[in-house]
Amino acid sequence: MADTRARINRRNFCTIASGALASLALSSACLRRRSHLPDDGRLKARPSATNKPAGNISRGELIKLGLYRERDALLLVPKSARDSPLPLLLFLHGATQSADDMFWYLDTAPEETGVAILAPNSRETTWDAITDGFGPDVETLDRALERIFEMVPIDTARMAIGGFSDGATYALSLGLMNGDLFKRVAAFSPGFVIDGVTQGKPRFFISHGTRDRILPFEGSRSIVSELNARGYEVTFRQFDGGHEIPAEVMREGLRWLLS
Repeated sequence: MADTRARINRRNFCTIASGALASLALSSACLRRRSHLPDDGRLKARPSATNKPAGNISRGELIKLGLYRERDALLLVPKSARDSPLPLLLFLHGATQSADDMFWYLDTAPEETGVAILAPNSRETTWDAITDGFGPDVETLDRALERIFEMVPIDTARMAIGGFSDGATYALSLGLMNGDLFKRVAAFSPGFVIDGVTQGKPRFFISHGTRDRILPFEGSRSIVSELNARGYEVTFRQFDGGHEIPAEVMREGLRWLLS
């Protein structure tokens, strides 16, 4: 726990000190420099027009994908989902959290919107590139997406990646690198952006509490300014609160995915 707190505190300092995040391509010294290839955050899984759903999927229940014995990926197809290709949100948890926790944040929002949710687990306590480089977790996301594309029909025009806290940072970064796959990115209380080569032109929904003491609100405001300067369309939702996703913000984010 002490190590996690130290890492968060350092990241808080870096988020503020870097000001407006001078570049999404790692020009800020506060973002970790790595020796990996610049495209190592690229996801390879793609839906196929010839793929058909593999049998009936239980709706309204959490389904384990069977990728791992522990810390598996979870799928929720809401009861309200239509029979036509579904909108999908790949939703990433925060540090020390799990995929199960994300459904607490989501509450009834998936049923209200009909959005299918894929929530994987990081292999360690947080996502790989937060502390090192892209690797095992990208492989996990690829495997999970490949399985989903075999199980249910997905609307490729309404595929999104999102997350909370460290998961939001990871979602922002992968969303920029995989904008040809994810048309939208929803980041709830992110900390920063990890370097990488951008692809496509996704739209962004970013929310943050003005009294957040874990990842300061100013970090998101700087990220929004930089994304706007680079020509990305951003919806920024600030709220009076801390490091959290209020229910109304969660619902607003999912409705935004459908708009």
